[in-house]
Amino acid sequence: METLNAAELLAALGHDSRLSIYRLLVQAGPQGMPAGAIGERLALPAPTLSFHLAHLSRVGLASKRQEGRFVIYAADYPVMDELLGFLTANCCGGNPCLPAAPAGATGTCRAPRNRSTQEQDA
Repeated sequence: METLNAAELLAALGHDSRLSIYRLLVQAGPQGMPAGAIGERLALPAPTLSFHLAHLSRVGLASKRQEGRFVIYAADYPVMDELLGFLTANCCGGNPCLPAAPAGATGTCRAPRNRSTQEQDA
């Protein structure tokens, strides 16, 4: 992924309504959600919702399909995975990361400590 493309995706998620919509779509899974249900869950008026859904679709974070009279929106998981991969490509100095820290733990990077640090702590 190009830096400019990643910046465009992150900018789209940088608005609180779009971030809320996107998180809801991710939670809904690949089957997605009807636009009306998204608007009801987030208490967004139809014109506002339409504007934000169009933006998410335009940058590639969401897709839409017609099912009868309903428009169903879904998160585009390959794009999300590519963005996450871009953001974490050099995580932990190129060392494999450990599993995520338990809930409530401080710090975000779970990089394995190098041997000299472990020996100093002993």
